[in-house]
Amino acid sequence: MVTWKARLADKIPADLGREIDIFETEIELKRQGKMDDKLFAETRLRRGVYGQRYDNGQRHDGVSSKSLDFPSNGLTKGPETVWDAPGMQRIKIPFGGLNPEQMVTLADLAEEYSDGVCHVTTRQDIQLHYVHLEDTPSIMRRLAAVGITTREACGNSVRNVTACPLSGVCRDETFDVTPYASATAKFLLGHPDAQDFGRKFKVAFSGCAQHACGLVKMHDLGFIAVERETDGVKQRGFDVYVGGGLGAVPHSAKLFAEAMPEEEILATAQAIARVFARLGEKKNRARARLKFLVAKLGLDEFKRLVEEERKVMPADDGWSAYLPDARSWEEEPHRPAGSADDGGGSSEYRQWCASNVYRQRQQGYATVTVRLPLGDLTSWQMRRLAEIVQRYVGDSVRLTVEQNIVLRWVSEADLGSLYGELDSIGLSLPGAGSIVDVTACPGTDTCKLGIASSRGLSAELSERLALDGAQRDEAVDGLRIKISGCFNSCGQHHLADIGFYGVSRKVGGTTVAHFQIVLGGKWTENAGAHGLPIGAVPSKRIPEVVSRLTDRYVSERNSGETLQDYTSRIGKKALKEMLADLMVVPTYDEDPTYYSDWRDPRVFTIGDMGVGECAGEVVDLVDFDMAAAEREAFEAQILLDEGEYEKADHMAYAAMIEAARALVKTQFLDVPKDPDSVVDEFKRRFYDTELFHDKYAGGKFANYLFRRHEDGDRAFSAESAHHLIEETNLFIEAAHACHGRLAEQQAAQPSDPA
Repeated sequence: MVTWKARLADKIPADLGREIDIFETEIELKRQGKMDDKLFAETRLRRGVYGQRYDNGQRHDGVSSKSLDFPSNGLTKGPETVWDAPGMQRIKIPFGGLNPEQMVTLADLAEEYSDGVCHVTTRQDIQLHYVHLEDTPSIMRRLAAVGITTREACGNSVRNVTACPLSGVCRDETFDVTPYASATAKFLLGHPDAQDFGRKFKVAFSGCAQHACGLVKMHDLGFIAVERETDGVKQRGFDVYVGGGLGAVPHSAKLFAEAMPEEEILATAQAIARVFARLGEKKNRARARLKFLVAKLGLDEFKRLVEEERKVMPADDGWSAYLPDARSWEEEPHRPAGSADDGGGSSEYRQWCASNVYRQRQQGYATVTVRLPLGDLTSWQMRRLAEIVQRYVGDSVRLTVEQNIVLRWVSEADLGSLYGELDSIGLSLPGAGSIVDVTACPGTDTCKLGIASSRGLSAELSERLALDGAQRDEAVDGLRIKISGCFNSCGQHHLADIGFYGVSRKVGGTTVAHFQIVLGGKWTENAGAHGLPIGAVPSKRIPEVVSRLTDRYVSERNSGETLQDYTSRIGKKALKEMLADLMVVPTYDEDPTYYSDWRDPRVFTIGDMGVGECAGEVVDLVDFDMAAAEREAFEAQILLDEGEYEKADHMAYAAMIEAARALVKTQFLDVPKDPDSVVDEFKRRFYDTELFHDKYAGGKFANYLFRRHEDGDRAFSAESAHHLIEETNLFIEAAHACHGRLAEQQAAQPSDPA
């Protein structure tokens, strides 16, 4: 049988291929019980591989998850199970950009390895659920062959870099931020200065300040395009924001710099990453995001530290190498421009045009939004959509943070035929960007932190609101509803006109699903304001909450008054009184329907809710490097068994260099990678100072490294390779012990009262 690794060998970039090979080795080490549970968890998370919950019983589409045949993958270590059921694979799509070839691959993967559904997330990613761990290397290789990586899709790392899906075609943008978002994603991916965070780090780009597409102000690091004119010459730059984030307690990002020149943004991002890695919280995960560090230090001090860091960083050609391409970047339309006959077509077509079609700044072209309820489309739909995309727009596809898909550069003359083709595959729903286009996180369907069924409620609201569309007031039609299954705001409820997040309440000794109502959020101005909760209502009465709020808003609002302004004007007390009767829960005997959640007939329970996998546990950077050294030592053994003695020798030597460099990096972050520099720094900092010595062996194990490093005329044999591998393992163990001793000494020191 030909493996995907062999079949795609000439199509996968060497660096991505090596990364996937490493992960496959780590899975094998875990299978053998030779890799620490916590370390393996963070390792797989950094490749986008999650566990997921299975107590949901009823999915949003009415199919019982209990009936799905997903046997255990059998990876066990005594009582510890890697996964006792399939999990989820997150796939990074920088700035949401896809092409038809990639779409077909995603469709194939969903069909072959998942439940046949491609899920679009609120960060322009794709997720596949019910995936077996042992299948993930094959998934990663097939993605890599079409230019997609899952690396750092999760974990304590730089997540997917997002950007406006209308970049380049928006009528209000300053300039197209696509190439800048792409360059940032490539530059920060796997960057050594972005590997030692206490939590995740999110980056976004926006082409303008006034709209919501980029949501810059809810990010750790955000860039808004600006232009300045100097001596009659326009120069591109960015207003840079830092320290934003949602979660349980949202923070709005602060303006770090105005009109930063385009050539400075990557160096600044690197400097910010270094400061965050060095000073960010590592022990208390609840305080480990950049927003807390900025708040703790104050913006001025944070800026000073970043500026100082920027001065001492080694120069990197990558900071500006992308600029010529960025300045000349321009998308080419796939078909000639045309004009549409807006008076023709059915009423359904006209409704779709009114809500889902956006006229681009390029005359004769439009952008079409494919609305995806719950962010889902089947593998069959994805494959057919790829064919449609290829015909009408070529490569111009973007995922959106509202869980939809955007087709750009549609000739206006093609709108009617495009609508017909989308309609034939069930992707012609109107209402994109309206109140019916509800955003929801996975909630209790698959998330271990989910408390209430955000997807079930979202489906219910969307269907009800769609039925009321003809009678709905225009002011209500433009509202956004966003739902999270818990307080962590993965559904971005803090930014919605009407937001909800899942909670639970005990009523007569029984747990009842509730949602907190969040009002006051501002979706525009790049997430301009965060709402606050006003009270919890039983899940089954949330549709009534929406109806009551919107009806009162329509009847009582002043001319031009937004819902945010209206709720601020009437005040929290009036809002609470308006909804107070909906907060009452009848007894089970009076009405048992309150005691089950949306799209789930069972009596409500929080099930196997547990520790979420949003970022994994904090793992010291040294632990990652040591794990890499151990993995290379293990690979050396495999090469030895295969009779590749010279390769085994070189791999074992590389493992010792990796372990030595791991220690040196605790004192000297920018140590060069070449063996001479690593050995020199290790000898000076750890051997000569006797930090590496222990009371039993002294510096004996360091001599294994020195001897192999100095042996330039080495003869390779099975015996010599075997000996070197043994020495390598002893050296790595000594390096572990050295780091452990130093960590204990540091922990014993009195803490800084500041």
